[in-house]
Amino acid sequence: MPKYLNPVRDSEDRDKLKKESISNRVNVKMNKGFTLAPKNFGVDSQSERGFTLVELLAVISIIAILTAITVPNYRSFQDNLVLHRAAAKLTQDIRGAEEMAMAAKEVGPDGAKIVPTGGYGIYFNQSSKEIILFADCDNNQQFTSGNVCGTPPNKFPEKIEEIELELGTALKTLSPSSPLNITFTPPTPKISITGGGTAAIIISLEGDLSKTKIITTNKAGLISVQ
Repeated sequence: MPKYLNPVRDSEDRDKLKKESISNRVNVKMNKGFTLAPKNFGVDSQSERGFTLVELLAVISIIAILTAITVPNYRSFQDNLVLHRAAAKLTQDIRGAEEMAMAAKEVGPDGAKIVPTGGYGIYFNQSSKEIILFADCDNNQQFTSGNVCGTPPNKFPEKIEEIELELGTALKTLSPSSPLNITFTPPTPKISITGGGTAAIIISLEGDLSKTKIITTNKAGLISVQ
């Protein structure tokens, strides 16, 4: 009787023969000293080595150069920032005195509060480095020491607050002269400046007097910073 072919069996036989052939070739190569370890594509064998002394010195030199360039610029930026803050705060203090005068703000202890007839002002003294917010109770357009506000037995001083400059800054020069008074008399308010029509307050860094900011105020009420 004729023998019928079995396609499944034939396919399995062919696969078995292929596997045996591959296995034989691998054994031959291994016997010759070859391995079938997978190749590390894209990996450079030299990348596993360390840095040389020359390379380390080059990196250190670059870091040193960048530091030498950056640190002075950073310090200069910090100095300018300190001066800017000091000038901005002093400008706000002057504006604050003007707003107190326009608002007819009362001053004094409880039960004896008054509205100062001369308004409010800022007093600057270059020699003593004092900056004082005061109530012009005697209406003389300047700061007066002693208890001159109110009536007995409830008299009190004109001084309201001593203003502190930003740490690291100081008064350098006052114009037209020192001491300098800038007062604001209600209701407009009328602006009075000791000795002239424009006041200039120059502040500087304590450690570098060449770095300054100038706050100017005139009788029109214009306050600017340079």
